[in-house]
Amino acid sequence: MIENAMPNSFCCYQVNKQEPQEIIAGVQTVSIDDLPPGDVTIRVVYSSINYKDALAATGHPGVVRNFPHVPGIDAAGVVVQSDSDQYQVGQSVVVTSYELGVDRWGGWSEFIRVQPEWIVPLPEGLTLKESMILGTAGLTAAMCVNSLLQHEISIDSGNVLVTGASGGVGSFAVSLLNQLGYQVTAVSGKAAMHDRLIELGAKQVIDRSAIDTGSTKPLLKTEWPAAIDTVGGSLLSHLIRSIKQQGCVAACGNAGGTDLDLTVFPFILRGVTLDGIDSSWYPIAKRTALWQKLATDWKLPDLDSRAEIITLDQVQATVDSILEGSHKERTIIQISEE
Repeated sequence: MIENAMPNSFCCYQVNKQEPQEIIAGVQTVSIDDLPPGDVTIRVVYSSINYKDALAATGHPGVVRNFPHVPGIDAAGVVVQSDSDQYQVGQSVVVTSYELGVDRWGGWSEFIRVQPEWIVPLPEGLTLKESMILGTAGLTAAMCVNSLLQHEISIDSGNVLVTGASGGVGSFAVSLLNQLGYQVTAVSGKAAMHDRLIELGAKQVIDRSAIDTGSTKPLLKTEWPAAIDTVGGSLLSHLIRSIKQQGCVAACGNAGGTDLDLTVFPFILRGVTLDGIDSSWYPIAKRTALWQKLATDWKLPDLDSRAEIITLDQVQATVDSILEGSHKERTIIQISEE
């Protein structure tokens, strides 16, 4: 094993369950021996807060299966121990998704220990901070945009719709599409964010309430060549029935519901593609390639302005705002010094 000196104890944000159903969460000091097994130990410099993390911080049974639990599906930091030839002590790396922060000890911690196949070397052109401003949200947005490119949605085909545009994935999708030359219509239920979405690259903003999702018709008037949907439910059903011939919907969220009320007609009469985006288990080679794009051709020029930075002690307020639906864009957690 190659390693740097490590402390006997460190801090993490831990979620515990007490009988009968009481959830207690907060910053705890734990032993280095509490870390799970794995080939690579990383000192975390930055993590972030996603919707799944907010659920985990409440002990939500759909996310947390075992207690005590450390949330955080994103982490960026420096390797301090390695049994892997792939990663060397002192190397800067990024870990997003897989089982991190769900079945595995997560990034809201001064140290994590993971398998090498979950790790992406920090690409040249991104700082650790920038990588977490992007995090799973930015990577998922890139996956959605890449889906539209693979389905040959041209930049002159009309406005591409982005739902949930004020959230992390949606706001990054708006900016990435704009940077690549697409015209973007953003959908958001937060009126206070409409001007901000124009700043981020949307040509038009539609209030969520203006979209009538009540129709039961199997096909609706075609409006959009493609869409990136972060919401799911009735809105996704509406979009699929409104997509133009040979169009595509990249779907990555379910905050608006998990049911999909559809017939096969959009698919067999209009050739519409519904492309499911799975950020958790996206193959590491493809993941690495997209991180390279986010550090080079697709790098957004305003990353530093797109996230609030907090400490572990300030996590709870952000968790509350996410679960209340009032959170905007991104919040990252500085765990330790760079």
